[in-house]
Amino acid sequence: MKANELKGLSTAEMVAKEKEFKEELFNLRFQLATGQLENTARISEVRKSIARIKTALRQEELQK
Repeated sequence: MKANELKGLSTAEMVAKEKEFKEELFNLRFQLATGQLENTARISEVRKSIARIKTALRQEELQK
């Protein structure tokens, strides 16, 4: 998820997206541990998306 895409989302939508990404990250780590993960690069993509969302939420918080 790009930072530009986050600007159009509300705070509640960003929190929901963050929850989705955290669940996906959990599942990816589980697949990695069991040897079923094919695309290991997806783990870093999801982690970066979570960081982007947290950054956007923090910026909104500081603006208020």
